[in-house]
Amino acid sequence: MAQTRYGRSGARRRLNRRKTRGQAQHPMTFIIYDLEATCWEGRPPTVVQEIIEIGALKLDDYGDVEDSFNAFIKPVIHPQLSHFCQKLTSITQVDVNRASTFPKVIERFTEWIGVDEGEDYLLCSWGGFDKRMFIQDCQLHRLEHDWVQAHINLKDQYHQFKRLNKARSLRHVVELEGFEFTGTYHRGISDAENLAKVFVKYLDVWQY
Repeated sequence: MAQTRYGRSGARRRLNRRKTRGQAQHPMTFIIYDLEATCWEGRPPTVVQEIIEIGALKLDDYGDVEDSFNAFIKPVIHPQLSHFCQKLTSITQVDVNRASTFPKVIERFTEWIGVDEGEDYLLCSWGGFDKRMFIQDCQLHRLEHDWVQAHINLKDQYHQFKRLNKARSLRHVVELEGFEFTGTYHRGISDAENLAKVFVKYLDVWQY
């Protein structure tokens, strides 16, 4: 995949927040990702959601996009998508019927990240829902989920350094920062691509 670069202010330089005295700096890989999950209009609290799409971009510590990952996932508890879910996400029943189940997709995803190769990576999502869903679905399928802990909540940090009291949606923030929201809202890969624009603009601000 050809490298993509999103504009940001400030010098183009490597981050050094992870470097400590006497230690060499290791390049950081940022995984900007978004998940879509089964959903229902007026969802009762007892219904378990499952991930149905992973969309992610892999950025180097300059903020350049090195690669992308996108996959649908077949839910097993509630395999039939609600009309509300299909309308909200544009993900169809055919999309998930043709997809692999979570264990197979998450194996591909962690290999893509380089989890077992000792890569220095950081998962970055807009809110805490995505991290919770990864952990929940790993537990559902009896898989290890320690790899999810290398994570930051960009939504919380953004609201803190912008001193915003009212929660803003990703789409609102993308447009507020002067970018066009491209792709399809509430599709994992599109939301990840748009989140990356905001992430790179404030590349030197995020704390981890």
